[in-house]
Amino acid sequence: MISPETAKIILDQKTYELPIVEGTAGDKAVDISKLRSQTGYITLDEGFANTGSCKSSITYINGEKGILCYRGIPIEVLAENSTFIETAYLIIYGELPTRKQMSAFSQKVLRNASLHEGMMHFFDGGFPFTAHPMAILSSLLNSVGCYYPNMVTNHREQDLEHFDDAAALLLSKVRTIAAMAYRMKNGLPLIYPKRDLGYSQNFLHMMFTEPYHEYYPHDDITKALDLILLLHADHEQNCSTSTVRMVASSGANLFASVSAGVCALWGPLHGGANQQVIQMLEEIYRSGDDGSAFVEAAKQGKRRLMGFGHRLYKTYDPRAKILRAAADKVLKIVKVKDPLLDIAQRLEDMARSDDYFISRNLYPNVDFYSGIILKAIGMPTDMFTVIFAIGRMPGWIAHWREVASQVKGRISRPRQVYVGAPIRDYVKMRYREGEIPSDWESDDHKSLGGGSSENASAKA
Repeated sequence: MISPETAKIILDQKTYELPIVEGTAGDKAVDISKLRSQTGYITLDEGFANTGSCKSSITYINGEKGILCYRGIPIEVLAENSTFIETAYLIIYGELPTRKQMSAFSQKVLRNASLHEGMMHFFDGGFPFTAHPMAILSSLLNSVGCYYPNMVTNHREQDLEHFDDAAALLLSKVRTIAAMAYRMKNGLPLIYPKRDLGYSQNFLHMMFTEPYHEYYPHDDITKALDLILLLHADHEQNCSTSTVRMVASSGANLFASVSAGVCALWGPLHGGANQQVIQMLEEIYRSGDDGSAFVEAAKQGKRRLMGFGHRLYKTYDPRAKILRAAADKVLKIVKVKDPLLDIAQRLEDMARSDDYFISRNLYPNVDFYSGIILKAIGMPTDMFTVIFAIGRMPGWIAHWREVASQVKGRISRPRQVYVGAPIRDYVKMRYREGEIPSDWESDDHKSLGGGSSENASAKA
């Protein structure tokens, strides 16, 4: 809402008043949407760390206080009482479902788990075995829409008309594509989903079932994976979500938009943080260190401790508190003698008891614990970001809908501050003084130097 307060800015000795917008949680923003038209100036904020790109009703974060809410409900409450699928419904539709709505939604997700047989050739030579699962996921999420042409029209009204079916379809098929990408890469036979299994249990079944031995995970392992998905379901205007919104602003359909989100998430600075945790542990193990030397090197700025601290949260990451307990349960169940997990627990103990890290709020974050859990249950590191993408799907879907539902929505089009070569004269650049051809005054040459538009068009 527009606040009665205003901000004042002085440019070229002239004062301008800018409106203040206040969110429902009390956060405030200076509205600069008319700044350029009124003053000729734009703002510069590389990385958009201080720029609000939109108004959204989906997720709220207060990093200073360690608060994360989906649709106004604290993440701790959802983690304790909800499931990934119920939370997905909340994020997408704005309210917790009734029992009838939950049943219908769950059944729709279950029924859409299988892939069209026309897509199966992609897993039989359509991609090389060296293909990264994220490349496969992005490609096939875009491709799956081709089998549902009524959902992929790039006409907002029609795409929104089929939104419910498209949302359930994407939520279901993203884990099937992910599981089959893993099995293809490892030369394993493809496993089809089962309708009598829950969302996360079904995914683990498709991942790890072997011939003559069906995999049914322990309830605490299923719960831990479900928590990872739930805790990653949305996180405000991060890189991949902003990408989805930007693509959606062009009028692109839901499938194309979430496919772009996968590509953004693939970047190691975004979705690869939990994978980097495992890589750090491997580096420590190869050096023969128990973690102590690495921590000391990190304190001296010689090493970077991955999975500790967070760009947004200036206190403990609220998601990390939840996953820490889940990680403890998983480690007790799997009873795997993995030196990397031993090093991880030692690093955690050191960081949580050392004043250097405590004073800087460098606590273990969600990436640290999710990396440990995924490693413990046997998930290969190149699948970590894929798990992230599965979890983030509800948020991407919700943000696409928010953009597509705007009656007067505008295409995203940021400005820039040009810092390239000064504007130069084409003729002087191409011909040194005294070397301009004698026939330069002909009509054809004039078209290059500002002749009539008719001649310029003909020349082009």
